[in-house]
Amino acid sequence: MMNYAITADIPDSNDNIVRQMQDSMRSKTSDSSADIKMTAEGVSVFYGEEQALDDINIDIHSKQITALIGPSGCGKSTFLRCLNRMNDVIDGCRITGRIALDGEDIYAPSVDVVSLRSHVGMVFQKPNPFPKSIFENVAYGPKIHGLAKTQDEIEEIAIKSLKSAGLFDEVKDRLHAPATGLSGGQQQRLCIARAISINPGVLLMDEPCSALDPIATARIEDLMWELKENITIIIVTHSMQQASRVSQHTGFFHMGVMAEVGTTEQIFQNPVDPRTRDYITGRFG
Repeated sequence: MMNYAITADIPDSNDNIVRQMQDSMRSKTSDSSADIKMTAEGVSVFYGEEQALDDINIDIHSKQITALIGPSGCGKSTFLRCLNRMNDVIDGCRITGRIALDGEDIYAPSVDVVSLRSHVGMVFQKPNPFPKSIFENVAYGPKIHGLAKTQDEIEEIAIKSLKSAGLFDEVKDRLHAPATGLSGGQQQRLCIARAISINPGVLLMDEPCSALDPIATARIEDLMWELKENITIIIVTHSMQQASRVSQHTGFFHMGVMAEVGTTEQIFQNPVDPRTRDYITGRFG
């Protein structure tokens, strides 16, 4: 995995340098429009009269990892939930702008939300296995989405998903034991296996390692690196070190706006926006 040094040293007053870097960043991030999996254009979110997000614009690159960073309460998780319409269940939540998956507006009236969430899976901050066996946790999705017609097909999908999540060898002798008996790190990998069992094109991960120890965190990060070969991953993280280790693109949120977005290398080595530099260097957070 690439690991970008968290450094920044840009003069505040040199507008020419900032404009040059902005132009360079645009050229680097716009020359591969064919590989864009999701796009947000002018997305704003309101909870009643309170505005949580203002005019968010970002392209999510296919089969790469995009990290969303920023201080607590800046809108990262709110935006993540927009990408599979989880905010629909919140009373008084209103979303404007456009979010597209493979070029199709996910908020169009014709979109089936259940189908959307089968294409855009989600792993939450705290592991949330179902009160079922390890096997049934992974088999549940393929069953309800009709991805398998026979028990043999269900077993094949479940085992493949557990292997992809790096968990099968650890649980193969107790597949029918309660999932709640797994360790925290194992439960999180089980939730990842459950999410990928329905073959999503996009996987959203909201602080997936915040409750895990360093060893479990490293395993999840390695797993993300492997999964991106087939799945587009968007991760919200408070850890700038984690963002620099696992992602290829990074978006920095600040007080409900997307202050800056670019390649991870550019964000951490040569940020354009002074707010990004101040956050990366620890002046606020």
